[in-house]
Amino acid sequence: MRIAYLDCFSGMSGDMFLGALIDAGVSAKLLEDTVAALNVGARLKISKVNRSGITATKVDVLVHGEKELPREEFWAQQEADQAHKHDHARGHSHDHTHGHPHSHSEAADAAETPAPRDVQHGGKHEHGRSLTEIKRIINGAAISAASKKTAIEIFEALGAAEAKIHNMDIESVHFHEVGAVDAMVDIVGAAVGAEALEVEEIVCSPLNVGAGTVKCAHGTFPVPAPATVELLQGAPVYSSGIQAELLTPTGAAIVKSLVSRFGAFPEMKIEKSGYGAGTRDFPGQANVVRITIGEAAALSASKTSQETITVLEANLDDLNPQVFGYVLDRLLAEGALDVFSVPVQMKKNRPGTLLTVLSKPEDASRLAEVIFAETTTLGIRQRQEQRSTLTRRWVPVTTPWGEVRMKVASMNGTITNYAPEYEDCRRIAAEKHVPLKAVMQEATQAYLVAAPDKKA
Repeated sequence: MRIAYLDCFSGMSGDMFLGALIDAGVSAKLLEDTVAALNVGARLKISKVNRSGITATKVDVLVHGEKELPREEFWAQQEADQAHKHDHARGHSHDHTHGHPHSHSEAADAAETPAPRDVQHGGKHEHGRSLTEIKRIINGAAISAASKKTAIEIFEALGAAEAKIHNMDIESVHFHEVGAVDAMVDIVGAAVGAEALEVEEIVCSPLNVGAGTVKCAHGTFPVPAPATVELLQGAPVYSSGIQAELLTPTGAAIVKSLVSRFGAFPEMKIEKSGYGAGTRDFPGQANVVRITIGEAAALSASKTSQETITVLEANLDDLNPQVFGYVLDRLLAEGALDVFSVPVQMKKNRPGTLLTVLSKPEDASRLAEVIFAETTTLGIRQRQEQRSTLTRRWVPVTTPWGEVRMKVASMNGTITNYAPEYEDCRRIAAEKHVPLKAVMQEATQAYLVAAPDKKA
């Protein structure tokens, strides 16, 4: 299976992603033609830059021949301009008392100020574009149907985040932060470029979001910005401490829509890689995003699948045995991978029980709360372990009393284990008033008849 791995150790923005795509071999002309197809007065400027010793591709979006500024630079410039205008107005007010005419045009000043990244051109700084208008532009472009669908999904993700933050309907959102020409170029280019990669899956590293504050149209916000936080639900994030916005809302929306899962660098045979550069150059930190493309080892061809799990343990010596069964059921219902107990001899020769819970790392805190709430323990041990699992799938079989799922495990393409699902068999036995062992035997026999060669 051909996959791509996106390494966001210095965050990501839309232009960084485009740069990485081009650096990894996606046709620059394809992306330039995509921009032209949008017919929004934009073009790409592609160059090679150095970021802390790494040569990377830098993509700038020029709108009507003008390079747009990162939004924090734009709003800082806006504040400086407003302060200058205020001082200038005070000076002119003094001059006017002496009969000097005021000929300076504030409208001309505003027209001469470059628009920020993610802020609309063409006199729409305050109102921006609606989602309906953005969809119309994308649907009217000469790009593939799949790319149109992906680009619209990315914008809808951004719109949903903005709508929730501002407590309004998504169609009422005007994309003053994400509806700019360059954001549209970034998003549509990302959709077209991702399709051109011809990979079956994009995997992503944990995301470095940066730190500090960022200036937006609504004011100064903490990093990551509210829209970015909303888009990152369920994603692993961290901050390396750099006082800057490393992951933009546009970058977060692209990750949310294109990435299928997060994790460490996957096992793969590397074909090529590419680096996309950000605008700023941080001392000692390469401000780039890297994409690596290659052939991943197929699960069916590997002996086992490796995953990290969290093990929770607690010693119990004063819990009512009637409660213990309820605790096990509750933990399983809350998402535990497995729960079991072992008799132990505790201090002062007291008999006790060792409760062990296997959990996904993201569920560990919630399951620990259940243990504290439902048992008498005063402490829980926790550790990370590697678990090897066989590839598993469900195969339905038909018995005289109804359908039963068979759990089938395989290694190197050959089935190694198979067993009827206990809950299915128990339900049928209770409903049909037949022995449980008869249902299980019948399900096993039905599976063997249907799959005599026992190949995965």
